Amino acid sequence: MEIFTKTDKLSHLIHRNYHLLPVINRFDISLGIRDKSVEEICTEKNIDTHFFLAIVNTYHNEEYFPMNELLTFSLTDIIGYLQKTHEYYLQYVVPKLDDLISRMIASSKSDFKGLQMIDAFYKKYKKELFQHLDYEEKQVFPYVMELMKSRKKKEGYTIRSFEKEHTNVDDKLNDLKNLIIKYIKPDYDKNICNEFLITLFRFEKDLKDHARIEDKILLPLTIEIENRLEK
Repeated sequence: MEIFTKTDKLSHLIHRNYHLLPVINRFDISLGIRDKSVEEICTEKNIDTHFFLAIVNTYHNEEYFPMNELLTFSLTDIIGYLQKTHEYYLQYVVPKLDDLISRMIASSKSDFKGLQMIDAFYKKYKKELFQHLDYEEKQVFPYVMELMKSRKKKEGYTIRSFEKEHTNVDDKLNDLKNLIIKYIKPDYDKNICNEFLITLFRFEKDLKDHARIEDKILLPLTIEIENRLEK
């Protein structure tokens, strides 16, 4: 299993796995990095090098998930990263999917009901995704930040409430992919359809990694703070 280190050139990471580009961007790192190492870039940007490496290695290797190490990082850093991920979904991924599915429907030579069904399923999924992200942004993240700041629990609420309501919305993407792969009839632009499907696959993987960080890191760290305050 390939593990990136602080002495690796950041350009090497991108050449090895270009899917890391949006992950790297979430740390406000832009291209034009020359031959600088991961450590040099992180030092310039005031980024915790160990946190950066833990995140990129988690996305690079499905088998890699340094839970014990991640549990030592600042909740502020973790939430900041999760919020940047939400921005990426809302400002780039979803608009791209909207555009692709609209172009795919427009490319159909007939009023094919299958495409309309896929569009309706996608819109329902998008609504649930927005609700999920909105809940995290307006309820969960502010609660955790206030908990760290005031060291006082919110009356009638614990992070376990989030744990009960938290569902991995990425699961439904599999149903959407199967609708396209198994049941759609060939009355559309195949290149547009392929691009839409590839984007869904990439989005699904990103969501799964995102959910792992929330479920395995954000929740346990917050529960630990709550437990200390209850004593």
